[in-house]
Amino acid sequence: MTSPDKRSLGTGNRQLATGNAMRSRRSAIASLSSGFGSVALSGMLHREVLAGKKPPAVAKNVILCYMSGGVSHIDSFDPKPRLNKEHGKPMPMKVERTQFNNNGQIFGSPFSFKEYGESGIPVSNIFTNIAEHVDDMAIIRSMTTSVNEHAQGNFMAHTGFPFLGHPSAGAWISYGLGSANKNLPTYVVLQSGGAVPAHGGVGLFSNGFLPAQHQASIMKADKPDPVSNIKPSQAKALQRSRLDFVNQIDKKFSASLGGNDKIDAAIENYETAFRMQASVPDVCDISGETEATRKMYGIGDADKQMSAFGQQALLARRLVEKGVRFVELSCLTEGIGAGGAANPWDQHGKLEDGHRSMAHQVDQPIAALMTDLKARGLWDETLIVFTGEFGRTPFSQGSDGRDHNPFGFSVWLAGGGIKGGTIYGQTDEYGYHAVEKPTTFFDLWATVLHQLGINHNDLTYRYAGRDVRLTDVHGHVLHDVIA
Repeated sequence: MTSPDKRSLGTGNRQLATGNAMRSRRSAIASLSSGFGSVALSGMLHREVLAGKKPPAVAKNVILCYMSGGVSHIDSFDPKPRLNKEHGKPMPMKVERTQFNNNGQIFGSPFSFKEYGESGIPVSNIFTNIAEHVDDMAIIRSMTTSVNEHAQGNFMAHTGFPFLGHPSAGAWISYGLGSANKNLPTYVVLQSGGAVPAHGGVGLFSNGFLPAQHQASIMKADKPDPVSNIKPSQAKALQRSRLDFVNQIDKKFSASLGGNDKIDAAIENYETAFRMQASVPDVCDISGETEATRKMYGIGDADKQMSAFGQQALLARRLVEKGVRFVELSCLTEGIGAGGAANPWDQHGKLEDGHRSMAHQVDQPIAALMTDLKARGLWDETLIVFTGEFGRTPFSQGSDGRDHNPFGFSVWLAGGGIKGGTIYGQTDEYGYHAVEKPTTFFDLWATVLHQLGINHNDLTYRYAGRDVRLTDVHGHVLHDVIA
């Protein structure tokens, strides 16, 4: 059986290299003075196999705005007037099992909707700033998922599988594209204001079975030291000397084994960490940004949660400007109606208060990010993805909350060659089930990879005897949302 460290970009027998060919190529690259053999090898082999097969790359980077907890689509981007007309009445269709099965009657949206832009797409009044960019957005109203619980939903959204152990989309994109800036990690997860990972923990950002250099680096956007232990404790020359010595030993050990990706990945991680000591504090220092820019993002606002999220959004722009491939923004817990530290959009009660406060946290900063990317010429090369793990039910849980709804909900894409002012798919008149163009996270990530110039069918890794990919055996590119 083929060992799990052999890369492939296809299925069946289309393996990139095996045996002595792989070892000789790895050895040749490892002998280069840069010391980045594993990443260089990956990039070289990917280019060789994908030449002439891949779609044209439009985007270079991805910013994932992850709304953990489950944003209510029927209170944000998918208005359903029928809910308000029939508020308080029983659902006229079968109600599926929910997370808590404390199901009430039809629950009309407490928010009003208004049409925006030339496209006239309606958006809830909790997202008035993002709504101003609706002509640049493709809203997918028919997203579905196969799971109904937060941890499984978060893993599904991040990795395509509802359990621990698989690489996240950020890790796959890091693996497929390689680094555009050797001084920074290719995959960064931003946190601020006490934000914690969604249910599932740091495993959501894992490299899984891919080489270790593709896992996420977590940065605290509002901390003096955004990455733990980033400040050197020794003089740079002494550090460099010791690192060279360790690398030399590791390379000899790897060579004695005929090449070992885990050792090569460790060497690369040491090198990246060494370079990050200078580059991370520089890119995270926003003191040079104008007051107008900081205010646009909401930084320094009386709403401390919005200010903290605004720092993430601004830092996301600075990171993609420096060539970081994948950046994820993390929501912060709000006060009234908050769903909890790990899933703040999870309003099983007090939905109006909770969704209003959560939207206030992210609305201005995300809109500012979109404006800033356009102003700096980064819009076409940066793809923004806005999603949570599922939607919420059209009927109440208790008196004023909504339970989880995996059968139909909304996400949106913008920038990176996306066709703005677009609505893709539909849910039924109650916003309960997707009834037109049902879509999955496999389709979403297939589309993202397509915009990055990667055919999702070809980005695979040989593991446990099969060619595994982000989209598993599923996924279709959503060509209707591409410009």
